[in-house]
Amino acid sequence: MRFFVITRFLVVASFLLGMTSEGKVHAINMESTRFIIESANTSSAAGDKSSSGYKLSDTIGQLAAGQFSSSGYVVKAGFQYLHSVIPFRFSISDINIDLGSLLPNTPSTAYTVLTVAFGSAGQYQVTTIEESPLKTLSGNAIVDTSCNGGTETCTESTAKLWDSASAYGFGYNMAGNDIPADFTSSSHFRPFPDRLLAEAPAVIMSSSNVSTSRQATLTFKANISPIQPAGSYQTVVSFVATPSY
Repeated sequence: MRFFVITRFLVVASFLLGMTSEGKVHAINMESTRFIIESANTSSAAGDKSSSGYKLSDTIGQLAAGQFSSSGYVVKAGFQYLHSVIPFRFSISDINIDLGSLLPNTPSTAYTVLTVAFGSAGQYQVTTIEESPLKTLSGNAIVDTSCNGGTETCTESTAKLWDSASAYGFGYNMAGNDIPADFTSSSHFRPFPDRLLAEAPAVIMSSSNVSTSRQATLTFKANISPIQPAGSYQTVVSFVATPSY
């Protein structure tokens, strides 16, 4: 059985000002169904300059830029104080995940490694969602896992124990940097949110720590019952990495 994972990497930064004939300035609302950008002001110009003897990076437009201090406090105002020397990057080690031939009551796993480089003054997050359950072209589906059930029933936002060979479904585990606290062991899983059910993407990595390499391993798991119809099952899982500044 095969299914495939793709990544959709979203970084949005734009701002536009318009001046009317009366001299009034109007800011354009920066939002869509997937993002909202809020800012009190914006850079009107920016760039990198260099020669054999210097390198200069600048922005123009910040009001009252500079460092201000007194007894008990220091205020650093200006875009350059938020300038990051670590570019934001997001990578996935393997985007073609093969769970192999599934056997009833015999869980199968595969994994991929998510890596984030982040150096801004805000924080980043990585979210995930499946476009549909694992299913065949004819519509047979492997249900999303509920883990062991009972007191160990997992949800899209809460990982629970899934180690029973008679608990069926499809889900994922997280291990590594900046992951949700409910992934307390390699046996704790969640189901993916399902876009077909209008469920919200799940945050699987989030941090304000500055680093050139924050890594987390995402393990996919599937387990089927003896009455699961035969066929080739597949789905698409989307990942979105978003920085804030």
